[in-house]
Amino acid sequence: MRLSEILTAGGIRVLSAVGSKKRLFQELAEMAAAVHGLDAAATLDALLEREGLGPTGVGKGVALPHARIAGTDRVRGLFLRLEKPLDFDAVDRQPVDLVFCLLAPPGAGVDHLKALALVSRTLRDSAVCTKLRANADPAKLYAILTEAQPSTVA
Repeated sequence: MRLSEILTAGGIRVLSAVGSKKRLFQELAEMAAAVHGLDAAATLDALLEREGLGPTGVGKGVALPHARIAGTDRVRGLFLRLEKPLDFDAVDRQPVDLVFCLLAPPGAGVDHLKALALVSRTLRDSAVCTKLRANADPAKLYAILTEAQPSTVA
């Protein structure tokens, strides 16, 4: 699996400011509707429900919100770079500015986990995160994300 299989260039945005985690999830739900044709309300509900199980802020300014949602035939991704970091209840208590959201069909167990592992590995690379934080052009962010990964991944 490669990031280019789950993330499209249209699924990347830079936001100047988001006031809350819920507002961030609303942005992601609206993007999911516009980019992947998913129901925005169902996407928002699924993201909020998953976040209720425990924060998806993994540390070092990165969050990986994810949910299973009917209406998609495969794992899909969205990426946000926040110009103003947001308190996300991350494990290291640091605010988040890089958000990679994964949306998977209800039955996509292994594929969902592989995608989550792939995104996690990619965003654990400090050089990749530095490049992402230094760019505000969605096309450049897409190139950084899709070219960053090693050729042999899960």
